[in-house]
Amino acid sequence: MTPFKNLPTPPAAEKRPVSDTRHGITRTDDYAWLRADNWQAMFKDPSILDPDIRAHLEAENGYMNAAMEDTKPLQKTLFAEMRGRIKEDDSSVPVKDGAYAYGTSFVTGGEQPRYFRIPRDGGVMDERIRTILLDGDKEAAGKAYFRLAGLDHCTDHSRGIWGYDDKGSEFFTLRVRDLSTGADLPDLIENTGGGGVWAPDGKSFFYSALDENHRPSKVFHHILGTPQSEDRLVYEEADAGFFMGVGGSLLDDFIYIDIHDHETSEYRLLSTKDLTAEPKLVAAREEGIEYSLTEGGDVFYILTNDSGAKDFKIMEAPVDKPGKENWREVVPHKPGTLIISHMAYARHLLWLERKDGLPQIMIRDRRSGEEYAIAFDEEAYSLGLSGAAEYDTDVIRFSYSSMTTPSQLYDYNMVTRERTLLKTQEVPSGHNPDDYVTRRVFATAWDGEKVPVTLLYRKDTPLDGSAPCLLYGYGAYGITIPAGFNTNCLSLADRGFVYAIAHIRGGKDKGFAWYEDGKMDKKTNTFKDFIAAADYLNQEKFTSYANIIAEGGSAGGMLMGAVANMAPEKFAGFIAAVPFVDVLNTMLDDTLPLTPPEWPEWGNPIESKEEYEQIAAYSPYDNVGGKPYPPILALGGLTDPRVTYWEPAKWVAKLRDKTTGAAPILLKTNMDAGHGGASGRFQRLEEIAFEYAFAVKVAGKM
Repeated sequence: MTPFKNLPTPPAAEKRPVSDTRHGITRTDDYAWLRADNWQAMFKDPSILDPDIRAHLEAENGYMNAAMEDTKPLQKTLFAEMRGRIKEDDSSVPVKDGAYAYGTSFVTGGEQPRYFRIPRDGGVMDERIRTILLDGDKEAAGKAYFRLAGLDHCTDHSRGIWGYDDKGSEFFTLRVRDLSTGADLPDLIENTGGGGVWAPDGKSFFYSALDENHRPSKVFHHILGTPQSEDRLVYEEADAGFFMGVGGSLLDDFIYIDIHDHETSEYRLLSTKDLTAEPKLVAAREEGIEYSLTEGGDVFYILTNDSGAKDFKIMEAPVDKPGKENWREVVPHKPGTLIISHMAYARHLLWLERKDGLPQIMIRDRRSGEEYAIAFDEEAYSLGLSGAAEYDTDVIRFSYSSMTTPSQLYDYNMVTRERTLLKTQEVPSGHNPDDYVTRRVFATAWDGEKVPVTLLYRKDTPLDGSAPCLLYGYGAYGITIPAGFNTNCLSLADRGFVYAIAHIRGGKDKGFAWYEDGKMDKKTNTFKDFIAAADYLNQEKFTSYANIIAEGGSAGGMLMGAVANMAPEKFAGFIAAVPFVDVLNTMLDDTLPLTPPEWPEWGNPIESKEEYEQIAAYSPYDNVGGKPYPPILALGGLTDPRVTYWEPAKWVAKLRDKTTGAAPILLKTNMDAGHGGASGRFQRLEEIAFEYAFAVKVAGKM
């Protein structure tokens, strides 16, 4: 029996067929008109959206609201529960840097963070010695959307660069603030990626600028007090297939220009001793070769997969001769142990690695060569390595949590090996870890691979197949979904749900090969792994097919679309947030922001017939068919530059036209936000409460 009753007639998007022929293959898209021709301008000014498109999106929102009307009390209850688990006036533990320590805090009821500093050894809880440098709530006042990009102080602590996006389009504006007075300088830098890197003297900074297609294609040098139009172009990346970022070293010796796609990277260095010089190439890009740099005084430490080091190794090279011909191995490649990131300090080299699906922190004494791991005991857990803001230190910072253990923040002395617990995440409404169980189980995939699945459920949850389950997956770009503490999903667990994360191929959960086996021509492994996870949970009676609601966002939304086409009978419903479902059309449109950089991940269907056919075979939009789909909730953002609003809009229109079942297909478009949804912390909780309410309704647990 469907939980959705007495619904109005859903919107039926008009069909305006557009044909496209590539490689001798002709496809017809009935809903291509939902793509705004003026999308570049619309992202900056949503009011210019074509009236027909706006009317359709608003009609979809109206239908969605009608379908979810009876969940409004539940949404309020879920929101109150999730808000009750947040310490509203929470504050970070400040990070020491020079004469000060910097941190962020919230006020009760506030949506946005405040950035503050205190004297280096001041008491963080003493409000009298806090200086509020930037009040996010004040800056966001009167704006439907507002997202801060952080506050970066210069070396002498006199000024800070801060950025904001007030459209959701991820075109950030940069301002410069006098940290002693709180006043902003006249400097205004628009259309940036969101941050800047100070020159050591604090009189200028470097930033990346976005072109009209939202690509960070240029790095500029801005001198305070001059207009943006006079900024010097430092480097321009001609290849539209590469992303670009700009950063700086802890020692303020170098500006890093990082150029990369999903499988190839290149660095250029600018010595801060001569800010007018041309950036120098470290190692020319080679397809499939990645590397990244961190400075260690007289050497660079280089993390790379060069020479067959699939799971990466660490090299070193002299600072004055960083070319590949001078690279020397420091940490060898160990197959199956993926090195994720690395950091260097005056006396220590450290790196975060993942082995057997779990992370660990490795530390090496740079003088003696002795190395060791920081040990942890739980079956499944998450680590965050934040390091330190100063180079000459023996103390680093990391965080630890599990699905049942609230996040714990530690300072760690790399010499004495002592941990100092700085903070444990507070759950004001209460949390007893002993009430819950977290497990790591393994589902067998079609080819025999073992797919890790992390589970969270209450101890009293019956494991007889009757429990509903929210099964989450992502599986792309090598991104690993951590098994960390999430107060939100406790609202599901407390309602008898099993909350599950499928660590499927396409991520790097089991090393780099796990990523390679879930991309390009092997992309369907991602979808089959997710279905295998559902099969396992059904077989072992953690839940049953009739009780599994699947959830994924962005590339995970593509996963939802593909699985809905492949095995709709194994799921009670799908939640697809900003879903990348129109894969073939998007990869054929090289004007879109992310298309050229995405070709190494999915394939280039413009140039290759084989890759065209590979994508066409699984692209969710192209493979919607005449079958009974379960309830589906798709969510989009009008100004989303990553997964454009028309992808979920077209997908829902086609699903509704093709389905042979009566289950509702819902589309919710946030008309005031982009890819990340609402920007405020409580606004975001309202969105999660909405998604969870859909899951609870589909599961029949209202």
